[in-house]
Amino acid sequence: MKHKKLVSIHINDQTGFYRVRMVNMPHKARVLCLKNDSEINREMKLIDTEDAGARHMLPKAQHYLVKLEKVRRPIVHILKEAFLSSGGDAAISRNVITAKITDSDVILMGTRKQFQYVLRSLLEQGFGCKELAVEIESAIRHFDSTPNVPTSELAMDHRLAEMFTQIGSRTLVMGILNITPDSFSDGGKYADTDAIVEAALRMVEDGADIIDIGGESTRPGSDAVSTHDEIERVVPAIRKIAPQIKVPISIDTYKAEVAAAALDAGAFIVNDISGATFDVSMPHMLAERRCPVVIMHIKGSPKNMQTNPEYDDLLGEVHSFLRKQMRTLVDAGVDERAIIIDPGFGFGKTVAHNLELLRRLREFTSTGRPILVGTSRKSTVGQTLGGLPPNDRVEGTAATVAISIANGADIVRVHDVKEMARVAKMSDAIVRGR
Repeated sequence: MKHKKLVSIHINDQTGFYRVRMVNMPHKARVLCLKNDSEINREMKLIDTEDAGARHMLPKAQHYLVKLEKVRRPIVHILKEAFLSSGGDAAISRNVITAKITDSDVILMGTRKQFQYVLRSLLEQGFGCKELAVEIESAIRHFDSTPNVPTSELAMDHRLAEMFTQIGSRTLVMGILNITPDSFSDGGKYADTDAIVEAALRMVEDGADIIDIGGESTRPGSDAVSTHDEIERVVPAIRKIAPQIKVPISIDTYKAEVAAAALDAGAFIVNDISGATFDVSMPHMLAERRCPVVIMHIKGSPKNMQTNPEYDDLLGEVHSFLRKQMRTLVDAGVDERAIIIDPGFGFGKTVAHNLELLRRLREFTSTGRPILVGTSRKSTVGQTLGGLPPNDRVEGTAATVAISIANGADIVRVHDVKEMARVAKMSDAIVRGR
């Protein structure tokens, strides 16, 4: 049977590829979307590739774009030459060539094999290239692997040990339990301690892996509450809940004194919306108590964070903030493996910012830390769906949870535990093959 002829061929000015209109495609050409080595290996097995050949080709099958910031001009030239000679490339500022600037951001592009070749050559260079090679290799390694988390040699409660064991193999669900009169979605819902305990037990039964208890609303425009009032709200509840559930409790606070009181009462994790920036004593307290911590990005404070937030480079600025705070905590004595990061959906971001964070969430895996995402019932969901109120945002939240998991989230923080636990389980079956 003869193949049907091409109708037309011309160059696409945008991509440089041929645009071909065909009546027939006898070889069924398609672009593969394979995200890791095991998937690539499996596809090569399907065409009966020889094992040794597959191992040799695997480093050529994964392609990376790695961005570096403020690289000194001599190193920029070295990177450009090294990547070009390997068959890759490096995007740099046009002003590097004219020597008008002393440093430049750089985007490196190449296969894993090309990166391996260049990194080996950088190890033999001066100008700080060795240290840069280690940094690049670390970012790629973390991007390709599951987060490095605490193991059993650390002094941890069995509930924490079980939680960390699950990270990387399935998505954990953090149930939101606000003990506040003014939270945007469920303020004033739990009037007494018995109702709070009942809500926590129900969340665990519905599939919560962590219960996140907060005593101060951080909705846009909210006012701070006193340390005393916050402790009075959360500590009695934690004392009563902790002995009755088999999952860890986290305390949602940015105040070190509140966090310490909650840990004494039976909480195990600190969830700090300020990334340990609002209270200067927080890093020391975390190091002293040796507890896991969630550090979140925020621009401004809850009172003013939604007043025209602007970014020159959203992903770069959020990533830089989280990296800086990780270093601050590690310098204070916190075990890096016990740090969880949260890009801060809705905290000093517009709708467009929030959606971009979800689209590019996987970039944060380069930190090597577990990623927590909290999109539940937030205004971006309501605005995107035409102005829906908080209690009518379940389906929109479900979409953000599924996309977050597909893009690398390890923990999702939600109000609707039963529904989102099901979304997480289904998403894991697709994304992680569970």
